[in-house]
Amino acid sequence: MSTDTPGIDPLQALRAPRDPACDVFLTGPVFLDIIFTGLDSAPVRGTESWARGMGSSPGGVANMATALARLGLRTSLAAAFGDDHYGEYCWDALEQGEGIDLSMSHTVPGWHSPVTVSMAYEGERTMVSHGHEAPAPTGTSTGAVTSTGAVTSTGAGAPTGTPAPTGTPAPTGTPAPTGTPAPAPPFPRCPPRARAAIASLAPGRSEPWVATAARNGALIFADVGWDETGRWDLDALPDLAHCEAFLPNAEEAMRYTRTDCPRAAAHALAERVPLAVVTLGAEGAYAVDGRTGAAAAVPAIEVEALDPTGAGDVFVAGFVTGTLADWPLADRLAFAGLTAALSVQEFGGSLSAPGWAEVAAWWQLIRTCASQDPAALERYAFLDDLLPTTARAWPLRRAVPTIGFRQ
Repeated sequence: MSTDTPGIDPLQALRAPRDPACDVFLTGPVFLDIIFTGLDSAPVRGTESWARGMGSSPGGVANMATALARLGLRTSLAAAFGDDHYGEYCWDALEQGEGIDLSMSHTVPGWHSPVTVSMAYEGERTMVSHGHEAPAPTGTSTGAVTSTGAVTSTGAGAPTGTPAPTGTPAPTGTPAPTGTPAPAPPFPRCPPRARAAIASLAPGRSEPWVATAARNGALIFADVGWDETGRWDLDALPDLAHCEAFLPNAEEAMRYTRTDCPRAAAHALAERVPLAVVTLGAEGAYAVDGRTGAAAAVPAIEVEALDPTGAGDVFVAGFVTGTLADWPLADRLAFAGLTAALSVQEFGGSLSAPGWAEVAAWWQLIRTCASQDPAALERYAFLDDLLPTTARAWPLRRAVPTIGFRQ
């Protein structure tokens, strides 16, 4: 975790005594990510490939939680952790290393941590994942435990390799046969009061905690995965009705709105949610405020990418930060794009999420570049009011945690 610019709280001017103790709540599966970088090409069958770089870190929902915490948001995560060394390492890295509140999380005896191996090459990454669905928390029915194993290649509109968390529980009201455990209540049963919550939508699945969080005043920010059913029906995303902001990528947005232009898709989505944000990859992002009709577009920052793993999570974290801080829409987009650009220059996943130290160092460096376009630089002038006047020299190098190292 970056500690070079202590005390930066993006919400400091807005905090009041009766505010929620938690800024952002999220839930989902935590993976152990093992990341290989510096591969010249995809591994070839029957051969051994050597990577020039490697790191390990908590992954899955931990990518988003870490990105939020490093930007100064008080983050609460509800997740299941294995009772193996991987689970212990992930718990310690998140709670002690990143300051994330895990009071709603739990360790599952006898359950091993899900693992993803990510290989980055040619500007993309391929992932191999394995895991079993976590049993219900102690005191509830464990239900069936399923095994998953996947090899996925991610790109525009590609499916992810993360097993979806359990969704809507089976209908209740019919007494269970004698000796049969009652269906487990959904986890988490009661999310903490928070300014915001982050959900991942899936066709045909409703997470009861989302509606509860929204009723309690949380702004819901949601992304969505690839629709394996091929229907691409917004009405099949029941939790969309509770969302403040919906953040699909361009391919997903166009498929859901039956449009052939990402900007047209954003305007169509803004008829369903207050804020529609469509990420455009190398072209940046476009957002529409459904309440006012205002739109904003910000180009991407050109960087040399080491690993794109987790960049989407970092983008969402940056946008959530700007929204909770009540920044103008264009500033939120610019900040989200900046944090995502900084993240791809490091090992992926939670390792790469930038903190204020990285943002401050980039801002100090970019203003000294003689070739920098003054008009483009002006897009980030809002950082002057957020950052200290001095920062460590760029580039910053973050320590890469690896299992087995001891302090």
